[in-house]
Amino acid sequence: MQFKFTNANFPRTTDGRVYHVGVKRGEVANRIITVGDSTRARILAKLLDVDSPVLTIESHRGFTIKTGCYHGVPISIVSIGMGFAMMDFFVREVRTVVDGPLIIIRLGSCGSVGPATVGSMIIPHGAFAVLRNYDYFADDAEPNAKSYNITKVFDADTELCSLSELHTGLNGSSDSFYSSQGRQDDNFRDENHNLIEQILAKYPDTQSIEMETFMLYHMAKISTAPLSIEKSQANKNSIRVAAILMVFMDQKNNECVEPERVAFLLDSAGKALLNVLSKVELEHACEKNGTIG
Repeated sequence: MQFKFTNANFPRTTDGRVYHVGVKRGEVANRIITVGDSTRARILAKLLDVDSPVLTIESHRGFTIKTGCYHGVPISIVSIGMGFAMMDFFVREVRTVVDGPLIIIRLGSCGSVGPATVGSMIIPHGAFAVLRNYDYFADDAEPNAKSYNITKVFDADTELCSLSELHTGLNGSSDSFYSSQGRQDDNFRDENHNLIEQILAKYPDTQSIEMETFMLYHMAKISTAPLSIEKSQANKNSIRVAAILMVFMDQKNNECVEPERVAFLLDSAGKALLNVLSKVELEHACEKNGTIG
């Protein structure tokens, strides 16, 4: 272990850095774009104001943080890797070092299971999780157990979703790229041959499948007001979220996106998100006590 940590409940270094994301107060803005790929974070950071310094932090747990300004407004770009756990680390640890409301928009990739074609973009107004039921595969599994469970839907922020006119619908976030997304692998008994059909039967408006958006929406739903807010507002959600998903694969037609299209999508979506974040208002924004925007 490279650093000395205190507080086993919510570990921090002696200078206040959180355990996984590696940031401390004053290093993350209230407006955030989160991506999975650190290369995407570096590309998006090039769109920030050239006349303002960009703070770069790379944590020992795989997170990359770029904090600068866009049109004079502080914005952070954070790459988190993949999956529910990384999204949970990111949202919790950033929440604890940023005062005031947070606005987080995910820019990610997905597979299409609806009408959206490869190379297009989707704004999911809600997301649900698709979770492998591990007990189903046990030797003493219950007779009527299902191999996969599908949760209820958690919603994005309505205002954020309405700021761009793109294809919309529901998104399913899975706990695996393979089994829980219905991909077939003869090396394992995944029992998922009809999984996509089951998802569409439960939620016909499902447009996309990926691995992070549900957890982002869920964390926003359960967020409480920051400690700096008076106790009477403690149950008010302090995080507003949305996502834009780039369709890289069409699972219905077995199609994959071309690299040139990916570069175009990242540039156009990145500029659109930065414009949105620079203009959207922070409710009861706290511009002091360590926060930078």
